[in-house]
Amino acid sequence: MNAARHDETRGLWLGLLGVVMFAMTLPMTRLAVGPLEDPQLAPGFVTAGRAAIAGLLSIVYLRVTRAPRPASRQLPALAVCAVGTVVGFPLFLGLALRRVDASHAAVITGVLPLATAAVAALHFRQRPSLGFWACAVLGCALVLGYASIRGQGRLAAADGLLLLAILSTSIGYVAGAALATQMKAEQVICWVLALCLPLTLPAMLASWPAAPVRWASWGGFAYVTLFSMWLGFFAWYRGLALGGAVRVSQVQLVQPFLSLLFAVPVLGERLDAVTVGFALAVIATVFVGRSMPAQRASVAAPARVATER
Repeated sequence: MNAARHDETRGLWLGLLGVVMFAMTLPMTRLAVGPLEDPQLAPGFVTAGRAAIAGLLSIVYLRVTRAPRPASRQLPALAVCAVGTVVGFPLFLGLALRRVDASHAAVITGVLPLATAAVAALHFRQRPSLGFWACAVLGCALVLGYASIRGQGRLAAADGLLLLAILSTSIGYVAGAALATQMKAEQVICWVLALCLPLTLPAMLASWPAAPVRWASWGGFAYVTLFSMWLGFFAWYRGLALGGAVRVSQVQLVQPFLSLLFAVPVLGERLDAVTVGFALAVIATVFVGRSMPAQRASVAAPARVATER
């Protein structure tokens, strides 16, 4: 019993560490790409570069751990995971963060856990309760209402990009969930990144910035490469394995609020009552929605990755 409690405690702390790393993704991406009036690294370069460098690190990890190669039947899921998490999410996020600040993006992307749970329910043929779907609709209404208020009655292009980022990563996470039942969870992201190298490495080199870029932007790029794209998954997956997905995944409820807080010292953004209020409302909606019962299929993996970064 003591050993089990010790593993659960370690899992909670590792899960929280992963959430903290992922919460920094929004302000660090904004720092890397810069605003429209002062652009820095191109979103395409950030997308390819962070995946390419993390892919090289993944090859080292896979060789050191002597990880077995994926079977041919696993390649389609790896491809879907790559399109969603390696390409779609960072690209749409980078494009959006050129137009809106990190605080705005934190509120919109706060519904990611519910969006991924909805995609997982469809893919794994689960049957969430009506209460879950009500919370999902309410969460979407909250983020659209917030975006409308910020856009003076209409949605901006950046909000559409953020919604595409949410959809992309939700689909990618569900594909990763299926793979995590067939191989070690830490190896999933490594194989995805390694298999993407023939595309991401040339794309990074071809889009290397020709104009000078601030050191702070390079620092943001280094962070999303090392932590958001790679090490964050290690802490998160290990935490879920030790402490249990149901319990540990709850710590991700604080991620949007952490992103808001980190945007203040990193970017100098100011928090206002509207942003904080909508963020708390979204967090509460996600919390209630995730506690709603669902009739689960034999595959239990969706809970493992439905709440990531």
